[in-house]
Amino acid sequence: MTILLLFLAFSHVFARRQPAFHDVTPMDTHHEGWSRGVLLKSYDRVLPSTKGGVVRVKGDEFWHMTRVLRLGINDRIELFNGKGGLVEGRIEKIDRAGVDFEALENPKLVSPQTTQWHIFAAFSTLKGGRADWLVEKCTELGASSVTPLLTERSNSISENRVDRLQRVILAAAKQCQRLHEMILKPPIVVGELLPIVAQSRSSFVAVAEATPVFNTLSFLKKEPTGVIIIGPEGDFTEKELNSIKEAGAIAAGLGPHRLRVETATVALVSTLMLWADSPRNSQQLTALQASLCS
Repeated sequence: MTILLLFLAFSHVFARRQPAFHDVTPMDTHHEGWSRGVLLKSYDRVLPSTKGGVVRVKGDEFWHMTRVLRLGINDRIELFNGKGGLVEGRIEKIDRAGVDFEALENPKLVSPQTTQWHIFAAFSTLKGGRADWLVEKCTELGASSVTPLLTERSNSISENRVDRLQRVILAAAKQCQRLHEMILKPPIVVGELLPIVAQSRSSFVAVAEATPVFNTLSFLKKEPTGVIIIGPEGDFTEKELNSIKEAGAIAAGLGPHRLRVETATVALVSTLMLWADSPRNSQQLTALQASLCS
């Protein structure tokens, strides 16, 4: 079961992943800025406010546009800001300092299309880049937010580390071209988590030797938002776990082996994302089957 969950985790990352900036070679692009039938995307925090508006793209994004994507004057591309904003435009001007991007349409705001999963994970004691890996993969998988969870066995996180994780999330969002950046929320203690769980209609806590998560999901209704809770190295204390379950969280088993915090997080997030994104009714399933056969 653990092997299956890990396979689903990584297959979900790669299935959802669009061509990253550093993955695109000149062979992937041509003068209209197209790749595999769709316009390439680039990131900038500021978008033109209206059709015909121009913004200056500098720094790393300028380098990606000109050196990696090989874009030139009049090439078309979509610009996104990580807040749901998206606009199609063209390269108006290139010089040594940056690119002038002109909007060919009014910017549009794209709403999230998937279930919004909010992750509460006790990862403050993780060493050697493991916390970076955890938030990076949660970003790629499409989690809505990650909140460091402070517990008896994982009770602090430094501001320097939070700043680093913010940079990791931004880089991962640009890499996988997420239209909505994942939010890193301030740390909370277990007591502050309990009312969040109580108000949620769909909350899961990873528990060793609990009922396998697939068995549990077969009896549940899909909700637009959900909560995922992962304990620290050494797990929750009995008191902490009991309080979380009493607040309404469903214990989710991830197989017979004890998993690291980051492994359990990715396994459970991937499973729930796949479940939430699966066809929700017979009409959707029929449409999916027809598309696969065509």
